[in-house]
Amino acid sequence: MNFACPVCHGPLLVSEDQTCLRCELGHSFDRARQGYWNLLLPQRKRSRDPGDSAEMIQARRRFLDAGYYWLIAEQVGQLLIDRLGQDSSPRILDLACGEGYYTAQIEEALNGAGLTPELIGLDISKPAIRAACKRSQQVEWLVATGADIPVPAGSLDAITLMFSRIMAQPMARALKPGGLLLVVWPGAEHLIELREAIYDQVRKRELSPAEALSPWFEPLHEEKLSFDFEVSSADGLSDLLAMTPHGQRIRAQAREALLERGQLDCHADIRIGIFQRSVEPAALPE
Repeated sequence: MNFACPVCHGPLLVSEDQTCLRCELGHSFDRARQGYWNLLLPQRKRSRDPGDSAEMIQARRRFLDAGYYWLIAEQVGQLLIDRLGQDSSPRILDLACGEGYYTAQIEEALNGAGLTPELIGLDISKPAIRAACKRSQQVEWLVATGADIPVPAGSLDAITLMFSRIMAQPMARALKPGGLLLVVWPGAEHLIELREAIYDQVRKRELSPAEALSPWFEPLHEEKLSFDFEVSSADGLSDLLAMTPHGQRIRAQAREALLERGQLDCHADIRIGIFQRSVEPAALPE
């Protein structure tokens, strides 16, 4: 996979021993011992340790590995196979990949369909990428910012964005003309039982990324995925809280009452949208 220097945006070349990336102007980046590349410049950080904390990452890993959201991963993998199956080696970026659960599931699904994808998992959180390195040695893991994706312009066939912030222009710049963006976001009823246990009033907002993605992307497909699942332990409920913004907003009394229940029937209300890059490179701002 080709990368671009986050300093000068020139191409980065891998050293013969695979331990260093260097551009023609001499900017260099060493591979971490865990196997990832750190391409996040200090001036692009908004805090000392940006992104999710190690505690949040471990909670998300435990929750996802328990299989609660496997239907989401399965459907994302199938949609990518359906759309990219004619390309035997698609270049795919999982943006804001977190601890790599969905990235690894995408890799497994595409490999199972006979494809050999070039996969990148990118997140601004160093603890997240360190955890992700344990999921796959074939994925190229990056600590970087999605506001300045360190790949050559027009080099990706697809980007996946799972439950994360829309950054339309950087994504459009990284994708090939006609490249695909697959976005997953929560519907109005997502985790409604958890929200009702936390808040006195629950706002049911129906979100859509289409407006934020215009005019860089055209919508191709949207579908709804709904299913029910049971979190049957206090530890599972604690992990669910920790991996969502609700865990930072819940009052101590409400948290204690929820964990004392030790069980919660939950409803997953998921939206999956596929968009196509519609803007030519000349129309994209530098």
